[in-house]
Amino acid sequence: MTLLKPLKGCDPATEDCLRSWFAQQYTGPVQILFGVAAADDPVCGIVRRLLQEFPGSDAQLVVGIPLPGANAKVAKLAELESLAKHDLLVISDADVCVPSDFLVNIVTPLCEGDLECGGKRGATPLWLQRQIEKATPKRRRRCALPAHSIRLPMVLDSGAQCGISKSGAQACGLVCCFYRLANPTTLAMQWEAIAINADFWSQVLQSRSLKPIDFALGAVMATRRQQLQEIGGFAGLVDCLADDYQLGNRIARRGHAIALSPVVVDCWSAPMGWADVWKHQLRWARTIRVCQPVPYFFSLLSNATLWPLLWLILKPAAPVAACALFCWLVRIMTALDFQRRLNRAPSERAAQPPSQSPVRYAWLIPLKDLLQAAIWLLAFLGNRIEWRGQQMRLRRDGTLERLDHRAA
Repeated sequence: MTLLKPLKGCDPATEDCLRSWFAQQYTGPVQILFGVAAADDPVCGIVRRLLQEFPGSDAQLVVGIPLPGANAKVAKLAELESLAKHDLLVISDADVCVPSDFLVNIVTPLCEGDLECGGKRGATPLWLQRQIEKATPKRRRRCALPAHSIRLPMVLDSGAQCGISKSGAQACGLVCCFYRLANPTTLAMQWEAIAINADFWSQVLQSRSLKPIDFALGAVMATRRQQLQEIGGFAGLVDCLADDYQLGNRIARRGHAIALSPVVVDCWSAPMGWADVWKHQLRWARTIRVCQPVPYFFSLLSNATLWPLLWLILKPAAPVAACALFCWLVRIMTALDFQRRLNRAPSERAAQPPSQSPVRYAWLIPLKDLLQAAIWLLAFLGNRIEWRGQQMRLRRDGTLERLDHRAA
């Protein structure tokens, strides 16, 4: 398989995140391609150190990639795509740290029952069974950061993950996985951790219970070269803001299923203040509004803090106050439980430092809901976003117009 890694800049966690991909217990051939736009990018030094640390790896740093579209990340992926040696492609963000058995797990739905992978319909190929056995020793190797092989409490067979029948009528075309914000080091990042570690993944599962998933989650995605070529490759996505959504959606529209791997990966972020998190959340909101306008419009109805508060303001009475307090308590307990589930490992628990304990910041959950209501409104009142310091305009079709031309 070939791993495609578009990079820009670095933070204290970058080196360990990238190292986790070199430490994979995957015995098949793995090619790793790193793409950087500028030679003076500080991440180049980190990649070169890793290449020296792992001299036997098939890894390459590609520098000076032209950026023809508004989405610099996808422009790098389009260049790396042409250098890929293998048919299985894994696309990952730079800030993702993975357990050592991750590659085996992420490709399982793609290869199970796939004749191209050496299997038979409805059966796991023998080579893949051996890979899984080798990748799960009694004591797992870990990257320097605590990236445990966390799994959601929904152990499904690959057909169920893909949303397909046992007969294999619809082949799996893309696999993605949930992610968690692993280091909410500031108060503002604790707010974002509630949005990611409690609300986001549960909302995706709710969506999947209503219909098969027709989008992808961009932290890590795995697909085949054939599916990518069917939709025109990454070159067709260079102006899209939600490139992960578009990649999954276009593959799904070609008749392929989207699988959710139960393995959860860690995303490590540089410290962010309130302004940074606000811009991040607003960009996400406007992205979702463009991709799924009707579901996003009605998503406000699920705000469990806003509506009891409005009811209490309009009708201030003791019974109403009691009902509102009950709703808020249920909301807080549910969000804390969702965070606990996402952080749960199958063999042992990685205790968070007391400063990062979700219970300590339970009071932020109602505040997050109220801030989210304001962001929901602003998502419909503007089309400008800020992405990695660049000002952009979001068009109605989900493509971007760059308002400045600084290197990405």
